[in-house]
Amino acid sequence: MTHLVSFAAEVDEDKVTPGVLGFIVFAVMALAVWGLMKSMNKQMGRIKFKEASDSDLEEASAAAKGSGKGSAQE
Repeated sequence: MTHLVSFAAEVDEDKVTPGVLGFIVFAVMALAVWGLMKSMNKQMGRIKFKEASDSDLEEASAAAKGSGKGSAQE
């Protein structure tokens, strides 16, 4: 217990610390980030995404090449 008393005697009164207000601001920011992450997780879960297969990609690239050649010749 005596080592705690010596620590309390070493506290400098001129030293600036964040104190209670700093802790409250940090806690509010942490809660805001937590809420935003929870909301983003819910929104990402609602997204329906189907990845295109290789055959769909080949058909799309063939269609793009065919339409590009036709307009260049005219």
